Amino acid sequence: MTDLEKLLSDFNSQVFAIKDKKSLEEIRISFLGKKGLVTELFSQLKNLAAEEKKSFGAGINQLRDQITKQLDDKKDEFEIAELNEKLSDEKIDLTEPVRKKSIGLIHPVSKVMREIEEIFSQFGFEFAQGPEIEDDFHNFTALNIDETHPARQMQDTFYLKNSELLLRTHTSNVQIRKMQNSKPPFRIAALGRVFRCDSDQTHAPMFHQFEGFVVDENITMGHLKWTLENFLQKFFGDRNLELRFRPSFFPFTEPSAEVDINYTIEQEKIKIGNGDKFMEILGCGMIHPNVLRNCGIDDEKFQGFAFGIGIERLAMLKYGIADLRMFFENDVRFLNHFGFRNCL
Repeated sequence: MTDLEKLLSDFNSQVFAIKDKKSLEEIRISFLGKKGLVTELFSQLKNLAAEEKKSFGAGINQLRDQITKQLDDKKDEFEIAELNEKLSDEKIDLTEPVRKKSIGLIHPVSKVMREIEEIFSQFGFEFAQGPEIEDDFHNFTALNIDETHPARQMQDTFYLKNSELLLRTHTSNVQIRKMQNSKPPFRIAALGRVFRCDSDQTHAPMFHQFEGFVVDENITMGHLKWTLENFLQKFFGDRNLELRFRPSFFPFTEPSAEVDINYTIEQEKIKIGNGDKFMEILGCGMIHPNVLRNCGIDDEKFQGFAFGIGIERLAMLKYGIADLRMFFENDVRFLNHFGFRNCL
């Protein structure tokens, strides 16, 4: 047996015995590395005669190619075994029951807001937005709320460090900005977050409010009454829903009114409509002439009405939600119970 044959035989014996890729790499270095057994054979060529060098060099090249091929084949064998083991560990049992998919639901507040948008779009209203961080003029002064009004106090309003700025207490700032920057006639509706220093079962420091207002020539309380009756009857799905308008006072409307709707108690729960009891649901009135003048509108030519209502209050009454704070607790059980599949 020649030296080359013996070297190949030793290689075959070692390769046959290895069990992992690490050992395979050690053998590769031992035979084909910079100081490997095959590599050292090439250094012997310089000491041989020309004819002997040619035949011995060809033999070394053949040996190197054989060793390289066997190393590659063995490496492929290990990689295939590793892949099969991984696939076996990750295989899918088709007989296992399918996991139940968790489908997202629409929050009651989002649903009410979309219902309002649908109804008032049919009434020809345009929806507008305004800033949540507001100045004193747009939140109070322009709305005929004087400096002594209780709403301006720290216990009712969130003021920023800059005392000129505050978190809006209502969406009426949208009304002011729209009237300042547009020429009547217009019908505007605004939905958004508002902030007040209050927190209990029926109040929250942040809640959502809806406000609508109309400015045009010859606008009367009759237009306001028609708008609210049709809105509330559509919203609660009761064409026989009764509304009661009671005189009230708001600085930004004159005359002003609070609107009550009738209800009954069934199984200790409030049911809107079909009853002889009434509850207050929103405030409204004819826009005060001072508010129109503050926005540069001729109060001799134009009149308007406005109304506002809490979105959460509508949701509580329509869907039987007892505590306002439940809307903001991020409890998925609340959404699973009161959530909706469809927007409308």
